[in-house]
Amino acid sequence: MSQTLYFCSSLRKLTKGMKYKHLFFDLDHTLWDFEANAKLTLEELFHELNLESRGIDNFEKFYSTYIYHNERLWERYRKGFIKREELRWKRMWLTLVDYKVGDEALARSLGNKFLDNLPSRTLLFPYAIEILQWLRDRGYELHLITNGFEFTQYSKLKYSGLDKFFTEVITSEASNSLKPNKEIFEYAFQKTGATPSESLMLGDDIEADIIGAQKAGMDQVYVNHKNINPPVIPTYTIHTLKELEQIL
Repeated sequence: MSQTLYFCSSLRKLTKGMKYKHLFFDLDHTLWDFEANAKLTLEELFHELNLESRGIDNFEKFYSTYIYHNERLWERYRKGFIKREELRWKRMWLTLVDYKVGDEALARSLGNKFLDNLPSRTLLFPYAIEILQWLRDRGYELHLITNGFEFTQYSKLKYSGLDKFFTEVITSEASNSLKPNKEIFEYAFQKTGATPSESLMLGDDIEADIIGAQKAGMDQVYVNHKNINPPVIPTYTIHTLKELEQIL
């Protein structure tokens, strides 16, 4: 038997009887360590733009303030209350205003530089590359569903080496919808040829990933890196990516 035929035969044996064929991953906070990468990027800009000279003398407090505003603006963005461009700079504006720095030009510059520099960061959660390789070797079709900005997300995938694992990357911009809305999942099914019953959503966000997938008729894996007690019961819960080997 040729090597190619042997591989195909082995793949059929692996996939035969598998409950799921298509695995849909979230990116930020699930595979790509957004908090670690964002903090490093913002700290560099904090010093580059000399924010100390504006009376902001403690980066850790500045970063905590940014996280507070970023999370709330992302929630408003997901619900359609604000547009992408407003999110990009207003999270910086509100952070600066808390320090009595009402400088819109600085806020816009900080927001633009942040998004320019962030995608080149490469910190992933432990075992991210290994588990994706393991899943692909077992015959799963791997895809992404992300609410992140399209250019930014593709750049993250490229720089971190994750791009080679995914057949399709479904973004909120391309689908004209955001998780947890059902439309983005329906767009994903159309794009990949998957059906809800053979698909599994893997993500860290209860509302966007877990509840969104439930509404779309998909099973879910709650990637609970922070050991949070969720308000709903996912199909599966893991605390490290390696635990996927026990489910799949």
